[in-house]
Amino acid sequence: MSIQIARRVISFGLVGLSLAPTMHAQEPVGDALEKPRPNILFCIADDWGWPHAGALGDKVVRTPNFDRIAREGALFPHAYVSSPSCTPSRNAILTGQWHWRLKEGANLWSTLDPKTPVYPKLLEAAGYHVGHWRKSWGPGRLKAWDGHPAGRAFKGGFEGFLAERPDDEPFCFWLGAYDPHRPYKEGTGEAAGLDPSSIELFPFFPDCPEVRGDVADYYHEVGQFDADVGRALALLEERGELENTIVVMTGDHGMPFPRCKGNVYDCGARVPLAIRWGAEADAGQVHEGFVSLTDLAPSFLAAAGVELPSVMTGRSLLPQLRGDENDSRGFVLIGRERHTPAQEKPEGGGYPVRALRTHDYLYVRNYEPTRWPAGTPSHELAYKGSGWLGDCDNGPTKFVIAARRGLDEEFTRSWEWCFGKRPAEELYDLKADPHQLVNLALEPELSEQRLKMSEQLSLELKRSGDPRELGGAEAFDSYPYFGGIPSYPGDDVLEAYRE
Repeated sequence: MSIQIARRVISFGLVGLSLAPTMHAQEPVGDALEKPRPNILFCIADDWGWPHAGALGDKVVRTPNFDRIAREGALFPHAYVSSPSCTPSRNAILTGQWHWRLKEGANLWSTLDPKTPVYPKLLEAAGYHVGHWRKSWGPGRLKAWDGHPAGRAFKGGFEGFLAERPDDEPFCFWLGAYDPHRPYKEGTGEAAGLDPSSIELFPFFPDCPEVRGDVADYYHEVGQFDADVGRALALLEERGELENTIVVMTGDHGMPFPRCKGNVYDCGARVPLAIRWGAEADAGQVHEGFVSLTDLAPSFLAAAGVELPSVMTGRSLLPQLRGDENDSRGFVLIGRERHTPAQEKPEGGGYPVRALRTHDYLYVRNYEPTRWPAGTPSHELAYKGSGWLGDCDNGPTKFVIAARRGLDEEFTRSWEWCFGKRPAEELYDLKADPHQLVNLALEPELSEQRLKMSEQLSLELKRSGDPRELGGAEAFDSYPYFGGIPSYPGDDVLEAYRE
């Protein structure tokens, strides 16, 4: 999709990035200390992925407040999560580190070591009023934490948080949401005036009324989150504090649909990201370089004049916001460990993946290709309960693909893309195949490109301290899992989708 907002485009060269924590460069803090410290409003949706925003070219979804932030600040069309799974993605944001460095914190429904530095606690120690609303860290169980990693919870939301703020104290607030996480009330999207027939579906979805209606319901919840952000912006304007507030709006990973959430393809790991910071960030910027959401914690700390912990592997985005055209990644790393224990008995492990994404290619390494990438389709054999394709949330799109598999060529092909087993290596030519559907890893003419990216991925993972390259990765499968799993809905449910 083309970007619809007319603006100044900033392009960057392909600049490599060393991720070794002991070599982590820190942002100079002198300028930040000479000015009033900025407030920070971090707004994150639950399961909102690229490219579902008006500023990214989607003509159906309604995101006027995201579009405003992008228009009045900076849009980052190539923003990626560390992992396309809630807990590890949020852990990576809080810590400014790749999730694979966080031991148990690399998995869904896990925990986080209380000795790990997190940016809200560091800002609180530096005199910031810190808090959160609704979903922030997790899901999982916190052990031995002195307070919450994202600060105190405020049931009164952003307004209640501001009401308890001490005079003249800068704030850092995590505005979370449960939208657009499933389940959805069927038909809410169309009832709200969204036209399912106008939605541009991902090409790996079958084009049928059930899928179109499901995506429209997802769009409706995206709009609800956007409206929450709009109310927060209005409150800041009323108080005269918008211009000295860094406003960030994004999602924790892709939409909760097959081949999206839980996958390292763009539909799972790429997210909307816009940042507004008054006069500190010129309006109308589009930064085409790669951003990892691990970069947010270093950015917040640098803006507040707080020294960055050496363990943070992210890098500050402040140079880009201030117009430095040379300070950008030319690639980004993505990965996942155990989303749910969705494999077959006796194995309760995950589906470990790492990927390297450039503007031209996506290279994917599947460490356990004999496992099911979305979990076993045989609920009778499931390791946990009656888990059924347990790494994919239940819903109409999943049901209709599974129900009509084998009955229709389009649905059978969709099932293979979404749920079928994958080879050890995948390579996609993004110019010819932007949705990453045709694996070229075995094509002789691309063998050199595949080898080059494989070696680069291994090098970067070693620099980052990834156990998948350095040893000890078997621990990821043994860490406790504290959540449930999507289960088989019953023959009667699937039979209804066959008609």
